[in-house]
Parts: sequence; structure tokens; C-alpha cells
Amino acid sequence: MTLDTVKHATETPDVEQPWAELGLKKDEYERIREILGRRPTGAELAMYSVMWSEHCSYKSSKVHLKQFGEKAPQNDAMLVGIGENAGVVDVGQGYAVTFKVESHNHPSYIEPYQGAATGVGGIVRDILAMGARPVAVVDPLRFGAADHPDTKRVLPGVVAGIGGYGNCLGLPNLGGEVVFDACYQGNPLVNAGCIGVMRHEDIHLAKASGPGNKVILYGARTGGDGIGGVSVLASETFDDTKPTKRPAVQVGDPFQEKLLIECTLEVFREKLVAGIQDLGGAGLSCATSELASAGTGGMRVELDTVPLRDATLSPEEILMSESQERMCAIVEPQHVDRFMEICEKWDVIATVIGEVTDGERLEIFWHGDQIVDVPPGTVAHEGPTYHRPYARPEWQDALQADDAGKLPRPATAEELRAQVLQLVSSPNQASKAWVTDQYDRFVQGNTVLAQPEDAGMVRIDEKTNLGVAIATDGNGRYAKLDPYAGAQLALAESYRNVAASGAKPLAVSDCLNFGSPEDPAVMWQFAEATRGLADACLELGTPVTGGNVSLYNQTGDTAIHPTPVVAVLGVIDDVTRRTPIAFAEEGQLLYLLGDTREEFGGSAWSQVVHDHLGGLPPKVDLARERLLGEILIAASRDGMIDAAHDLSDGGLVQAVVESCLRGGNGARLVVPDGLDAFTFLFSESAGRAVVAVPRSEELRFTDMCGARGLPATRIGVVDGDAVDVQGEFSVPLAELREAYEATIPGLLA
Repeated sequence: MTLDTVKHATETPDVEQPWAELGLKKDEYERIREILGRRPTGAELAMYSVMWSEHCSYKSSKVHLKQFGEKAPQNDAMLVGIGENAGVVDVGQGYAVTFKVESHNHPSYIEPYQGAATGVGGIVRDILAMGARPVAVVDPLRFGAADHPDTKRVLPGVVAGIGGYGNCLGLPNLGGEVVFDACYQGNPLVNAGCIGVMRHEDIHLAKASGPGNKVILYGARTGGDGIGGVSVLASETFDDTKPTKRPAVQVGDPFQEKLLIECTLEVFREKLVAGIQDLGGAGLSCATSELASAGTGGMRVELDTVPLRDATLSPEEILMSESQERMCAIVEPQHVDRFMEICEKWDVIATVIGEVTDGERLEIFWHGDQIVDVPPGTVAHEGPTYHRPYARPEWQDALQADDAGKLPRPATAEELRAQVLQLVSSPNQASKAWVTDQYDRFVQGNTVLAQPEDAGMVRIDEKTNLGVAIATDGNGRYAKLDPYAGAQLALAESYRNVAASGAKPLAVSDCLNFGSPEDPAVMWQFAEATRGLADACLELGTPVTGGNVSLYNQTGDTAIHPTPVVAVLGVIDDVTRRTPIAFAEEGQLLYLLGDTREEFGGSAWSQVVHDHLGGLPPKVDLARERLLGEILIAASRDGMIDAAHDLSDGGLVQAVVESCLRGGNGARLVVPDGLDAFTFLFSESAGRAVVAVPRSEELRFTDMCGARGLPATRIGVVDGDAVDVQGEFSVPLAELREAYEATIPGLLA
């Protein structure tokens, strides 16, 4: 077979090429020919196909994502924003923290264990590439119906993959979510996040500058696993008529990644690296084109020098492979020997595969023959930009008119009690310990808060007790009812969770999970959600530092609920002053902060009791969220509260039950004047939290709330061994615990 060189491509303009099979549209293929002034070689076609895929190029979403820059709030903490491997924020004392959330949805459905494991590995390398030591991971997860047979296949594999990879790396898993809904059947959402810590001066960027500098590929050998990988899998809708995509799922080796982490951190310490990029989606195609595009010159690569696990791989396959545990570094010639010594010390394979040139082209050779000659920016950053048509779906009005407030409510105290137990034992509200117990939450000894707390928290300085907190949230049911408000509610809940722990919210990363962008209704959902999130970030002062878009999450014509997942990072000066959720001491006074209204659209109660989705989601009041956050942070810092729990899915009763079970103490509740017991217990009004106040601090706390204009209503006391709603019902903690803890193990038995 004749090697398809640049010379051969120039001489054979009419050769048929498999552009459609590689996921390109006809006009995209024609655009590539126009850029090059000839047909592409097979290797060039492979590079453009993966880099211009939906997953890598954001071709359907970037016209909307630009709002995150246009509406970005002024924030002095921002050090590195959108466009790099991950965002970086200043957390004080000379420390910087980098964090990001990404998706590995489609691979995790095809091969749950490896899909989820390599999702963790990929996000960890993104953080590492910024110059930081990874210190913790989080994992927001969504699965199909809890009782569906396929959920029993996907969920255990995903959880085992996350736990197996993260535990082997020695990274604590601090938080996330586990949500069940039939809309995710066949399209589970496996989002993974990571936090890394470094000093300000240690920040590294992905760029290849300095002619003569060497391009070094180091880490695992390149194999046939992951060819196309997420770049292809995440760029089309699943269809039962298509062949299996199993070979495209990457295979991870966490022990190799651990060596890669330590090796990379050592070369950083010795300042041997001029630029660096991890190999994730699109593999070498991405690393070489992005490094060259972000630098000041070109790049020449000898592809046949790449260490292989499979000697039969073609040049195209090497360029498309997404084999894991690989990095690409730009190293000045005088540092190459020392770089190689450190790699050898850590038993990491390292190979010089090319060098930075003073030209403007990315040139790749195979045994001396040139197979790629492209402007790198056209591969990395100048892919198609689609202004997809979008329109509010015809069914949206009817959905919003189907008000959940009209659903039958419990008529007696006995029915109210029964529905509390029904809610607490439902898959989405029940304990997720079956999942989280498979994760090491306390490795490294710096974990301060972890699941099932409102936010995860880690100490980053042992002398000063400086720490950071992170929470991830996203309610697809709210977003289905109103995508604009749903995205804002996701941000508000994450913001509230971080503040409830005592940390000050600083910045945002997001993972925007939606159906096919070729459906105008889905694109309307996406446009509304991004607009809502950008507007809310501006008002709350929390800039988006980066993130991920995952589209084509649908099977046939059935799309998932629009699911914007929002991660909020916060900083706390002293982790010993953090606030847990547990009601730990009898006699603590319980206060409800915020206003409670009859808001049941998209609520857990409407789903669990009536299997209903309709109406409007809770009203968003971002000024109230900000005020509530300030009160929670001040109260935590000054020792005015012993516990705090945000109110969200399941309302007040869910939060109280969780805090009681966490602390091993009951609570006596009194329904406030002006509210009925049902609304008091089940409403999901936003901007609320329940706090436990020591009696000695009651006056100081209520004076602070009154002076700031935040409603604070005393609703009870921590007492006894039951949740007792005065005049209504009482449920022993033992009965609640059995209901809360038995559900998930029972479903997965």
C-alpha cells in the first residue's frame, strides 16, 4: 500500500477519502481542502476529523460559550481563565488552585469500568499539566431508572472504575452526586472533576515556544485502545443500528499515572519544562497542534519514533489514539538529559519525537516521508463554527402549565408521615454510602469534609490550615421545566453548599450535558442554560474558569433532560472552623434561613409520590443567595453555628433527616405560623438553609440575620431519638435510618 504523503496527496487530488466515516460533513471536508490547497493526506484527515469533532472543537456550542467571557465578573482571584487545560484561582498565602470538571459519558456506557476510570485519569492530567499537584477528585453521576436492569450493569462498573483509579492514585474523592432518572437510560452522565494545588510561580501553560526546543512524549506507550475515543464517541448520537464502539474506549493504568504524576512534578520543580500538554481527547493530534498553535513557531515531529504497544498501528491510528497516561513536554536542549534522567528514575518511558521550528507549520514525518503539513491553528482552533437553529419547543408551554401544585397532597398526619418515609427511601434521596464507601475519602490525611457533607473540603497548608471546598450540583428536572432558571439553580445550589461549609465561593467550572445539537429544541435548551449561567455568575461574582460541553446525549429521538452540572470552588482561611451538616449535640436550636413558598415544580416530592414533572421550578433570587452565603460564612467563622445544611432536593424534611442521622440525634420541629406542615416539609424554595445554633449564640446570630435582612425562623431543637413534627407525627431515627440506608444496596443486590 502506498504511503499517503503530502507529495502523493498533491499529485492525486481525486482520490476518494473516508471523510464521512470519520465524522466530517461534506462542507467541512471541502473547507479542509481549501485550507491546504489540496486534498488532505490520510494522516491530516485523521487529525482534522478528531480535532474538528464536537467534543474537541465545540463547533455547536462556542457561539454561546463566549458569554462566559463577555459577562465575566471582575474577580481579582482569577489567574488563568478559559482556554487552558484548567482554570486557576488565587486562594491566598501564595497558593493557587486549579480545578475543572469534564465528561466521559459515552465511553462509560459502552465500557463502564474503563470509561469511568479513564475519565478520572484524564481530568487528573489536565490539572497536572497546569503545574499543580492533584489533591482531590469529585464525580457527579447520573444513571437511568434505579430499578432498570441496565443500571445494574452500568452503575457498579462506573463506581468501581472511579474508585479503582482514584484510590490507586491516592486521591481522596470528596463529593459529587448520584442521580437516577429514566431520561439517562442508555446515556449515563459520568462527569469527573479534580482540584490541584501549586504556588503562583509554578503555573505552566500549553505552548511550544523557542525554535530548537525538543518535543518529548513521555508516559505510557501508544496502543490501539482509544482510537477515536471520546473525540468520536461523544460527537454523535447512540444508535442501535451502528456497530459497537467498544474498541474506542481507552484502557487506563493508574499505577502508570501515579508514576507520571510524580515524574512530572519533579521536572516542574527543577524548571525543565518550557511548555506542556497532556494527551487526552484526540491524543497526539491535539497535543501537537495545540502546543504549536499556542506557541510562536511551528513544529516538526518524527511520528515513527513514538513508542508503541502495537507495532501494526498506522500513522493515522497513532495520531488518533487516545491511549492514556501520556504527556507531551517542550524542553530546551540543555535540559533534555536531566529530563530523561528523571523519567528513567520514575520508570517512565520518554522519547524525543520532534522539535519546535521557526516556521509556521506543523510538519509530521513517517520514516522520512512527510505525511502532515498544516497550519496548526487550523487544526486546533479554527474548526467549524455552527450557528445551529434553535427554537423553544412546542411542548414547553404545556409542560409548564402542568403545575405540580395541583397534585393531591397528604390528607392526614398518617399520610404525611408515610410520604416522608417514601421520600427518604427513594433512590435519589436515599443514602449513597454503597457508592461512596468504595472511594477513599481520607487518603493523604488532609480531607476535612467529604460525602455526604454539603461540600468537600481539603486542607492545603498544614501550618495555617488554609483550605478549599468544592461542590457540584445540577437538577435536570428543573432545567427541563426552565433551562435558564435551571442553570441558575444549579449554580445557586453549589454556591450555597460551599458557603454552608464555611468557605467563600470564588469561581466556577461547568459540565454542560445535553442532547443532540441538531435538534432545535435541544439547542434552545443549551442557549437558555448558558445564558442563565453566565448571567448568574456575573451577579454572584463567580467567573467560569473552564469546563466541558457534552452533546449528543440521546438515543434515537430521546434526549436526556438538559443537565448543566456546576462546580463551585471556595476558599476557607481556617479549616478548623468549617461547618458540618450533623446535628451533633442535644439542645442546639434549629433555625430556618430564607423564605418558604409553595414551590413544587420539579420537586423530589412530585417525582417520588406522583411520578410527575411539570410546572415551574423554584424562583431564583441571586441577591438572596449571596446574602445567605455571607451569613453562613460569617456564622461559621465566628462560631455562631454548629451545623448547617442547604435546602434543595426533598426540601426541609430531607435536610433535617440527613443532619439527624449524621449526628445521631433527633429533632423536634414546630410548623411556623403562616405555613402548613406539607409546605413546611416538602417545599423546594431556593435560597434557604437550616442551621443548628448553640443557645449561647442565639441572640448574636439572630441579631446578625436581622441587621442584614435575612429571614431567620426558629423551627425547633435538637432533641431525642426521633424526627418529631409537633402536632403531626413522629418517626424514630432507627426507622428513618433503615429506610434511608437500605434502598441502594437493595436495588443493586
